[in-house]
Amino acid sequence: MYCRNCGNPMAQGAAVCLKCGVQAGRGASFCASCGKPLVPGAVVCTNCGVSAAPAPAADAKSKMTAGLLGIFLGFVGVHNFYLGYTGKAVAQLVLTIAAILLDCVGIGAMIHPIPAVWGLIEGIMLLCGSINKDGKGNPLRD
Repeated sequence: MYCRNCGNPMAQGAAVCLKCGVQAGRGASFCASCGKPLVPGAVVCTNCGVSAAPAPAADAKSKMTAGLLGIFLGFVGVHNFYLGYTGKAVAQLVLTIAAILLDCVGIGAMIHPIPAVWGLIEGIMLLCGSINKDGKGNPLRD
């Protein structure tokens, strides 16, 4: 195993590279399999043919879970809370609560479908791969 940031050999299961201090699996300059430099933007290593895409972290969020949460509970922002997009999640939750309160006085019918459609669209985007990172910028796992 080699550091993807500096190409230094790393012990199997190491959490960080001892040479550069970067977390294992981070970086895109060197192949994790053979340690050779990668061509910028390459999909595979030109030396050994191994995928050059970084592997999702062990604690990576699931694209399928996030997509289904978006489709079924997206109107309250559950999928965004799950992914770490707290600001968007709170906005969806507040919009839903406002729609419910305005419905009680008879004027919420105009905004009532907005959070549901918003959640549905984001759920579909998650399942299709248009949204592929969590709130911290980490790639989602399949």
